[in-house]
Amino acid sequence: MANRFVVIMAGGKGERFWPASRLKRPKHLLPIVGDKPMLTQTVDRLDGFIEPENIFVITNVEQLEGVREVCPSLPKENVVAEPVGRDTAAAVGLAMLLIKEKDPDASLAMLPADALIRDLSGFQKALDVAFLASEERPQLVTIGITPTEPATGYGYIQKGDSIGEYKGAEVFKVVEFKEKPALETAKMYLESGDYYWNAGMFVWSVRAISDALTQFTPNLKSGLDEIESRMKGGGDLDALLAELYPELEKISIDFAVMEKADNVVTLAATFDWDDVGAWPAIERHFPKDANGNVANGEAVFEECSGNIVVGEKGHLVALIGVDDLIVVNTKDATLVCKKDEAQKIKDLVKGLSPNRV
Repeated sequence: MANRFVVIMAGGKGERFWPASRLKRPKHLLPIVGDKPMLTQTVDRLDGFIEPENIFVITNVEQLEGVREVCPSLPKENVVAEPVGRDTAAAVGLAMLLIKEKDPDASLAMLPADALIRDLSGFQKALDVAFLASEERPQLVTIGITPTEPATGYGYIQKGDSIGEYKGAEVFKVVEFKEKPALETAKMYLESGDYYWNAGMFVWSVRAISDALTQFTPNLKSGLDEIESRMKGGGDLDALLAELYPELEKISIDFAVMEKADNVVTLAATFDWDDVGAWPAIERHFPKDANGNVANGEAVFEECSGNIVVGEKGHLVALIGVDDLIVVNTKDATLVCKKDEAQKIKDLVKGLSPNRV
C-alpha cells in the first residue's frame, strides 16, 4: 500500500465570525464549536489513521505561530506558511511538492481546517475508501455530503454511474460540479438524489494531481516546477516561497482542475458534517432555551426568542424584548446583527481599520 499523507488547508480569515475571529487568530484557531480549536479537532480526527509525521498544515505567515501552538502533536516543519494567498490550486500544488519530496508514489488527502465532524470512525472509513480509490487508478477523488436541505450556500457535485465498491462503499463517476444554486435549483438537486454538497475534501496520488495541474494549469505548474527544481538544488523552502510563490497563478482548485478533469470520482460521506460557515450555524450545536435562544457564554434573555449570544468568560450579556439577533462580545469589540444578515459581516470587516481585523 502506498504511503498516505494528509494536508490540511488552514489559511482562511474566518471573516464571517468577526469579532471573535481575527486575522492572526481566525475561526480555525478558535473553539467555535467544542472545547478545542477547530483545527485541533481536525488533526485529532486523524488519530490512529495517519501518523503525525504524515500530517501537514498549509497556513499563512500571520497564522504560522498560532497554528503550531494548536497543533503540538505535529512536527514544527510540517506547518508551512504561504507568504501570500494564491487560492486553493496553488495550495494544492504546494502540498503536492511537500509530499512528493517525501514519497513521489504517495497519495494525499486535502482537508479543510474547520469542518465539524463528530463521527470519527465514519470519517476515517470514508477517508480510507477515498485513498483506496486513488491508489487503484489515477483518479481524483472527492468526498461529497448528502444534502439534508435545499441549501444555496454550497456548491454541488452531480454523481453519475457507479465505478465500483471499496470496502462496501460505492464510488461514482462525477458528471459535473455545480456552482451555488438558486433555491428552486437546490430543491431540484435535493429531490433528484443525484447531487452531493461539495465539502472541499479531496484525495489523489501525487502523480494524478501533478498530471492534472500540468494539463489544466500549465502556468501554475511551471512555477511549481521552478520551486521544486530549486528545492532539489538545496534551496531553502521559505526563501523560495517568498521569492516565487507570489508569482503563481491565482485560481481555485475547483475552477482549475476539478471542473475540467474527466477522471473525477466521488463517494458519499456516511458521517455527520457541518462547515460551520457563519454565526447562525452554532445554534445547531448548542442547547436552546424554551424560546429558541442559544448562548455560548453568560446570557440572560427576557421576552426574547431565536437569539444567539456569544460572550467572553465573566461577561454577562442581557437581551430584552428582541428576536432573531446575533450578539457577539469580545474584549475589544461587540457585534449586533440580525441572524438573516449574518452573511454581511464579511462585508463589514472589509471596511474596518487594520487594527480591528
